Amino acid sequence: MLQNFLYSLNATLPIFAVMVLGWILKRVGFLTEGFTKVADRLVFQVALPCMLFLDIAQMDTAQLLDGRFIAYGAAVTLISIFAIWGLAKVFLKDKTLVGSFVQGSYRSSAAVLGVALIANVYDDAGYAPLMILASVPLYNIFAVLILTLEAGGGGRLDGARLRKAAVGVCKNPIILGILAGMPFALFRLPIPTVAEKGLHMVANVATPLALLSIGAAFVWGDAMKKAKPTVWASAIKLVILPAVFLPVAAALGFRNAQLMAILIMLGSPTTATSYIMAKQMGNDGVLANGIIVLTTLLSAVTITGWIFLLRTLGLL
Repeated sequence: MLQNFLYSLNATLPIFAVMVLGWILKRVGFLTEGFTKVADRLVFQVALPCMLFLDIAQMDTAQLLDGRFIAYGAAVTLISIFAIWGLAKVFLKDKTLVGSFVQGSYRSSAAVLGVALIANVYDDAGYAPLMILASVPLYNIFAVLILTLEAGGGGRLDGARLRKAAVGVCKNPIILGILAGMPFALFRLPIPTVAEKGLHMVANVATPLALLSIGAAFVWGDAMKKAKPTVWASAIKLVILPAVFLPVAAALGFRNAQLMAILIMLGSPTTATSYIMAKQMGNDGVLANGIIVLTTLLSAVTITGWIFLLRTLGLL
């Protein structure tokens, strides 16, 4: 039992410790807001795509063609989105909160914080690239759909916004990095040594820089100004979704790296970009920010707890 607890702490504590370091460095004036903006762009557009490209390129072909895993990830994402959306429409009295509530309840930080957590456990991204392919395009498309329809308590969707969302998915650097690595894995194409070493050097920047930036950008701000929907959305994101879908995944035979990726897809904190989208598209920015803050704070405890439970049950 103690060994499983230590394993869980080793999986999560270093990640959140670096985030805390970023927060401290920002508060003492060592890091600036300008740093976080540049760091976010560097990680999202360069370092993380390089990391995921290498992980996909060096992946075993059978692992890459795990259609069952991708199908489960996509199905769970769709079920979660529609279930949360339907329940929010029924139970939220203030309809102007629906868009931010739904997006904050389902949209994980899978590509940045999620990859960091998985890499800390397995020394590579494991099944994270396949998890990202299964979920992130759906996250983005439905975020646009929901935030448009729910703006101001009920908006209107037009083709232009849907096309913009689809184009955004197709131009997403992380998705492009994953897709670029697939031919190398499928056809066992070698990566030239010079290129591979250079890509590894860039990829190694992704995790520490992303974590420092997340910590530096962390602001209490509006965290609990709308306490009830914030707490409910955070509970759905960190506890309820994993509690519902992890047992199903285990029953279907997913284990180890597969199950870890599914846990991160379900139970990692809400992505920071959800606040920007919610605010820009006429939804409640206060609630969106509160969900990000609370899920990021509590995920240090909940993810550690989930890993401990799965490890104790012999599933990780």
